[in-house]
Amino acid sequence: MNLLILVVDDEPDVEALFRQQFRREMRAGRFVMDFAASATQALARIQEDDADSLILLLSDINMPGMTGLELLPRVKEMRPDVPVIMITAYGDAGTLRRAKEAGADDVFGKPIDFFALKAEIDQRLIERGLPA
Repeated sequence: MNLLILVVDDEPDVEALFRQQFRREMRAGRFVMDFAASATQALARIQEDDADSLILLLSDINMPGMTGLELLPRVKEMRPDVPVIMITAYGDAGTLRRAKEAGADDVFGKPIDFFALKAEIDQRLIERGLPA
């Protein structure tokens, strides 16, 4: 079973950026990354049969339609075992507080610190008994 990391962001260049940053890990088969351009697409993806391999969800906060903050409690209701990291370009104290109160495991600012994000992913793999 491939371990899945789902990235939710409406910006079209995000997928290419993540694929570039994590190309070695994905080539090595450590995990698979899937991408959703909206919260609605993310919810549909979580309901798919292979979604039990989901180990982490990364979601932008500011998206059209359903925001990341609106997505967060729905994900936690469907999959309370899956950590959710919110990503925002607006890291003001109020946004950070709302994300944490809604159940976010962490909040990363934009531009994303990929070194810190890789460490976070390594921790999720270690928790599953896999080498970092």
